[in-house]
Amino acid sequence: MALFWVLAVPALAGGVLVFRCGSMARATFALLSSLICVGGEVVLLGLPYLGVVIILMMVMEMVVMAVFMIAYMMNPAGLTPMSMVHNKRGSAVISVAVFVALAAGIFLVPWPRRAGSPPPDTTFQVGESLMGGQMLTMITLGFVLLATMVGATVLATRRGRYDRFGDDLDRRPAHDPAGGGVGR
Repeated sequence: MALFWVLAVPALAGGVLVFRCGSMARATFALLSSLICVGGEVVLLGLPYLGVVIILMMVMEMVVMAVFMIAYMMNPAGLTPMSMVHNKRGSAVISVAVFVALAAGIFLVPWPRRAGSPPPDTTFQVGESLMGGQMLTMITLGFVLLATMVGATVLATRRGRYDRFGDDLDRRPAHDPAGGGVGR
């Protein structure tokens, strides 16, 4: 129970910081810290596979987002002060109303009683619930998508790995046909 609160407080604080930070980059890392704590909460609920997947997925997503912000935003590294909230009064009213409705739902909904004992393998149960009989299809689709991404990357480049060494791989020093590097 103590670990629940140790993760719940920073999750909530990180969520609040997303809207209080003055830059997109800082808001991204506040959201990342909040979602890591949420993943920890899911692990505490007895779903370790799902919790770890949430953590890994959010880390990769937020890091990619931060890298793109630093590389491509017009302001330097997404650090220029800005507001993450538009229509502050309206969004505050909507947020409070949704929170009150969800909190009331916790106490007003008749929660079902547990029937039986939990399954021995929660990971299998989550996979079966999400995929049903389509697990083999999804695994195959994952490999096909990976092969498609690798193939598209290979086909998108005009030169191969060894083009800078010449047709017989004997050009020394190597010459980069793209115009940079050694042997220019």
